[in-house]
Amino acid sequence: MSSTTRRAALAGAGALVVGTVAATVLLRKPPAPVIHTLLPDEAIALQPVSALQPTTPPAPPAAATFTDATGTSHSLADFAGEGLIVNCWATWCAPCVAEMPALQALARKVAEDNILVLPLSSDRGGVDVVRKFYAAHGIADLPVWLDPKAAASEAWGVRGLPTTLIIDRQGREQGRFEGAVDWSADATVARLRQLVG
Repeated sequence: MSSTTRRAALAGAGALVVGTVAATVLLRKPPAPVIHTLLPDEAIALQPVSALQPTTPPAPPAAATFTDATGTSHSLADFAGEGLIVNCWATWCAPCVAEMPALQALARKVAEDNILVLPLSSDRGGVDVVRKFYAAHGIADLPVWLDPKAAASEAWGVRGLPTTLIIDRQGREQGRFEGAVDWSADATVARLRQLVG
């Protein structure tokens, strides 16, 4: 084999390796977040209040921080004396999308009881992604809260999305729901009021 042919073969092999590495890197790149819109045949059943997993004994969740829409850090301690419904979710999570209208309805119903709904989004795109999602789904009564890199969710032992922690006025977790919940049901609202005290 001549040296010219050998060089051409090596150059071709090198280009093949570089192309393969580039394709592998591109395939490993995390996908951009998408706004999931449920189709009629994708209906997700919302769980009743009986799906609540009680925390026994009630105890304060682990210390963790999350941010508001301005990027200011907060912790659950900032809401001392208030009842909290802390919903860990993301715009790309189909069950989260399914329960969001009911979560908004809950926020309206319990606002007068000094109970706050804190929807903590773990979306990588941050505030803009959540605001676009809210606009696309008619969500006007929920604030934007962020859990960057899902750090708070991890600290609280969240195993999947959505997961919702029920925090009483003494700062203790009374229970949690794993999965989408029918937040607007009268029985759910009554039980939450009872749990937060």
